[in-house]
Amino acid sequence: MTDKEMLFEYLLRMGDNCVILSHRLSEWCGKAPVLEEEMALMNVGLDLVGQARMILDYAGKVEGAGRDEDKLAYHRDAKDWRNFLLVEQPNGDFAVTMARQLFFDVFQYLQYEALTQSKDQMIAEIATKSLKESTYHVRHSADWVIRLGDGTDESHKRMQDALDRLWGFVPEMFDMDEVDNAMVAAGIGIDAAALRSKWDAKINEVLNEATLRTPDVSWEVRGSREGKHSEYLGYILAEMQFLPRAYPDATW
Repeated sequence: MTDKEMLFEYLLRMGDNCVILSHRLSEWCGKAPVLEEEMALMNVGLDLVGQARMILDYAGKVEGAGRDEDKLAYHRDAKDWRNFLLVEQPNGDFAVTMARQLFFDVFQYLQYEALTQSKDQMIAEIATKSLKESTYHVRHSADWVIRLGDGTDESHKRMQDALDRLWGFVPEMFDMDEVDNAMVAAGIGIDAAALRSKWDAKINEVLNEATLRTPDVSWEVRGSREGKHSEYLGYILAEMQFLPRAYPDATW
């Protein structure tokens, strides 16, 4: 890969997480436990859409192939997506959604915090702007995990089951490969592996307050960086991309 291709790939990884997780959150529209929480979930989803737009717009310019944020979001097949396997997992019950959100929110906060020091001015600006939103996202998902874990016997059980169900998707967030190492060497990207200890500390803090235990599971799943995804991504893209693919010249 050339330096430009590596930067494009790096940006796709960031932007794709935001697109897919925002779509998952949008599935709660009309189904959330209470109206106030539905508004909160939609607002988090909209924040992620805004972040995705900035990142994919920049990715398109770096690529220089005439693809803008819409082309990158709506005209790529599953094998070309680079989002974490975690964010494409189904919503499940509310506990599963909050476990998935907490895992990603803490990672996203730490990632943006580090990227504010990026030598790439555009990435640093996006990270600085998005860090404020991520601060709220972490507070929101952590509050719910604590409330459910320290709630009734039933909510405690469901919250623990959700953590156990998703824990095997966590290690992928901290993987490093040729692209990541090149971005770190250039002062553009971050060492994701170095974030793991901070991530563990924050997650353990939340779980302790929630009277939950750290999952003890031996399985791990990876593959998103090679375009290998779960069956769920195909369904997400089929729903999300239908209109722009069927009517490519449609306008509001």
